[in-house]
Amino acid sequence: MKTDARVELQPLQPSDREQFIHDNQEAFNYGALEELGCRDDHFEEDGEIISRETIEASIDSGEAYRILLDGEKVGGVVLKVDGERGNLELLFVSPRIHSRGVGYAAWRAVERLHPEVRVWETVTPYFEQRNIHFYVNRCGFHIVEFFNAHHPDPNHPDTARELDEQFPEGMFRFEKRMDL
Repeated sequence: MKTDARVELQPLQPSDREQFIHDNQEAFNYGALEELGCRDDHFEEDGEIISRETIEASIDSGEAYRILLDGEKVGGVVLKVDGERGNLELLFVSPRIHSRGVGYAAWRAVERLHPEVRVWETVTPYFEQRNIHFYVNRCGFHIVEFFNAHHPDPNHPDTARELDEQFPEGMFRFEKRMDL
């Protein structure tokens, strides 16, 4: 698929922040409803699988980009980069264009944007089979840890209880080590 040439990342503009948050919540809700089939206790607030507060904290502490396909806003990504380590905080694509290679093309654009990163990391809930497939089978990540009630995330002890309540079945942590 030749999607790469048509996909680009554009820094998030302040005027687009509200729509970015809305689009992110819509994409995450779609994924949860697709996997779980109903609204349940995995939703953080007001029927949202990911809260406004979570998205805003990611945007405010990282680099936020819109994913454009032929100039149209179709998703977004938020990154945190510290030297040779990078954290993929959020990556979402509009459900209306799933399975067209846009997410993968956006990920490749992220890699080109930060060639200095040697290790990328991200997490996703246990039930997000589409995400797990994407990260492992498409992007080359490996599952390296499984956070759950018996093994909380040591890097986020302040949110361990909150995540345990929202995702009691756990979260996978992924890493992608870039070739030197």
